[in-house]
Amino acid sequence: MDAEASPTRSITGHVQRALGAIGGAWLRTARLALDIALPTLCVSCREPVDGEGVCAACWARLSFIAPPFCPRLGIPFVYDPGPGLLSMEAIANPPAYSRARAAVRYDDVARTLVHALKYQDRTDLAPTMGRWMARAGKELLADADLLVPVPLHWRRGWSRRYNQSGALAKVIALQSGVKMAAEALRRIRATEQQIGLSRKDRASNVQGAFGVADERKADVQGRRVILIDDVLTSGATVDACARALLRAKAAQVDVLVFARVVDTHRAPI
Repeated sequence: MDAEASPTRSITGHVQRALGAIGGAWLRTARLALDIALPTLCVSCREPVDGEGVCAACWARLSFIAPPFCPRLGIPFVYDPGPGLLSMEAIANPPAYSRARAAVRYDDVARTLVHALKYQDRTDLAPTMGRWMARAGKELLADADLLVPVPLHWRRGWSRRYNQSGALAKVIALQSGVKMAAEALRRIRATEQQIGLSRKDRASNVQGAFGVADERKADVQGRRVILIDDVLTSGATVDACARALLRAKAAQVDVLVFARVVDTHRAPI
């Protein structure tokens, strides 16, 4: 019976593969037709845009962060206070990480970009956002050994299907040549969404939530690590991640994000 059934199974397999190839070709053709019929829209204002997902008008509204800024936290200063002067926030609440840099302020356009990447499957935005991050973090990347994306808990990762921080880290790794270690850091317990929590509650929420597995500690030990994330708000998440990496004997931890919240109502220095 096995000898007789074998040709049948072979024919069935060929048919299934052929149908799969036809289906794949049809899907690619349908996507191409859809792209032609429905041009890419600006993720912010929904006007047609060619290529990058942000129109020229919305690009101009992005607030890119450039010097002068706090050398520790990357918070922009209103005026240049002189070399090496830290912000009041860095002095009052020094973080576990050494330096933080961000490409843009977390304003309306930046928020729309982050939410589209994070919640709307707009992974096509990651290359542009990652390139801006690589430019903003050039100083950090020059000294770095390893890129480590802030991890999602497996349940959240399963529901989203991808980690937005990992998508950004891949782009930055290609841009900079710095190796990425996607599995070096793990979220060892689920946490609440940080949105809506106070600064104190944010810190409590992520306390002890991250760790480096024993089999990954050799990847981190003695290395200068850059944590990659999409947004820096209170800094509680990246601070908890930095502490976990430093416990695993990382030589130094810096932070590179796409956008950071800047409290314009507080004195910049």
